[in-house]
Amino acid sequence: MKIIAIGRNYAAHIQELKNERPDEPVVFMKPDTALLKNNEPFYHPEFSDNIHHEVELVLKISREGKYIQQEFAHKYFEEVGIGIDFTARDLQQKCKTKGLPWEIAKAFNGSAPLGEFRPVSKYPAMNNINFHLDINGERRQTGNTSLLLFPFDVIIAYVSQFFTLKTGDLIFTGTPAGVGKINIGDRLEAYLEDEKLLDFEVK
Repeated sequence: MKIIAIGRNYAAHIQELKNERPDEPVVFMKPDTALLKNNEPFYHPEFSDNIHHEVELVLKISREGKYIQQEFAHKYFEEVGIGIDFTARDLQQKCKTKGLPWEIAKAFNGSAPLGEFRPVSKYPAMNNINFHLDINGERRQTGNTSLLLFPFDVIIAYVSQFFTLKTGDLIFTGTPAGVGKINIGDRLEAYLEDEKLLDFEVK
């Protein structure tokens, strides 16, 4: 199982980080050791003073494929869920300034908390799913898949040119605006529509 993540996929988030808008999906990877399941607590690492939360919709690949055409991409996932792409923003900025890869800022242990999944049949339209993140009971991020720069089918078709997608692979599809620093003691709750699918604490 591999974790494929898409960066810069919501315009407002690109603006808040003052990044350049991409012409193609921005792709990076996380190892399976980044996964944090079953609402287990996230232990804040000592190597960063500025871990940011990034709530994202997650696709679970249901069949193997490569060089997938966009019109068939919907056949390659049957479930959608929610997760957090934790980012060590201080380490990321340091790496970017030097023109270096920034895996250490994105792929560290526990950097991908993953909530429950739901069948896509539960949602009338994949391009109109609301989701949000609350921290300590306060709304921090709100998104809707209609605002994706690169929709699900485009992501799957693009990624499958480079990586064979296998059953169980996860695709984190990008975060909306509102990212920010987490602190020890915070409680994070993530929702698809009004259903809470992820609930954990920072320790």
